[in-house]
Amino acid sequence: MKVMSEDPQRNFRSAYYEKVGFRGVEEKKSLEILLKDDRLDVEKLCTFSQRFPLPSMYRIFVWKVLLGILPPHGDSHALVMSYRKQQYEDVLQALQVMRFVQSSTPQVEVYLHMHQLESLALPRRTEVTPLEPEAEDFLAIARAMAKIVESSVDCYWLIKCFVNQYSNKYGDSVPHLPKSLEHFLSLEDSRLLNHLRTCNAMSKLPYNLWFRRCFAGCLPESSLQRVWDKIISGSCKILVFVAVEILLGYKIMLMGMNKPEDITQFLENMPQENTDAIVTKAIDLWHKHCGTPMHSV
Repeated sequence: MKVMSEDPQRNFRSAYYEKVGFRGVEEKKSLEILLKDDRLDVEKLCTFSQRFPLPSMYRIFVWKVLLGILPPHGDSHALVMSYRKQQYEDVLQALQVMRFVQSSTPQVEVYLHMHQLESLALPRRTEVTPLEPEAEDFLAIARAMAKIVESSVDCYWLIKCFVNQYSNKYGDSVPHLPKSLEHFLSLEDSRLLNHLRTCNAMSKLPYNLWFRRCFAGCLPESSLQRVWDKIISGSCKILVFVAVEILLGYKIMLMGMNKPEDITQFLENMPQENTDAIVTKAIDLWHKHCGTPMHSV
């Protein structure tokens, strides 16, 4: 294992590849070396995912390992996934027998009811009540994941484990993210922060969309999956910096608004053109303030 900053030859190659338009070539090779191990090193995979965006061809596999859907031992992957598939089919069949889902039920709602059944939280079929906020959050994440993952079995397990990990690992931290956003925005642009405070908009920003749904339904999936790389590999703080960069990116428009409801509505329906640049800047800002893991292959 080497410290990347102490490898001049590697840094020169990376700079050259990036200059000629092949950013990530060296990183892809490093990841492939990690994935060749008989027993995957989850800690190194987390470090890699914190430092770099995962190549799309390996993303789903790495997510499954980091979320515990697949074990570190490669020899067990086929057997474990056969068990995962069987469990998926058993839960789905149970819902069908109870007539809780039909062929016409939207797939993301099927995923929600499967999760509710496995969590012993399935409501009665006779109850016609609005969905709980947690269920709405689950559906938002499920809709986004369904656009990223083709296999319904993989999709369900990724949604379920992502939601469970986020709740169990970061549940206590999420309520503090708005205050953290305010802190880092004060460091980056105090004038914008003062404007939002003066408009009484800080308390009305779309925190549920940003921090409870992890930007699902806000960012297009091509940008969203790069944010989820960081969450799945161990940091919910990235969400704060994405929010900061959204505010900075649309500063001119926000400074021209004085009603908190106008600001909220704009941010809930923000333009989708510049999201890749926003996420890239957010990751750089996150590394700037929180540091960068230095070790990889």
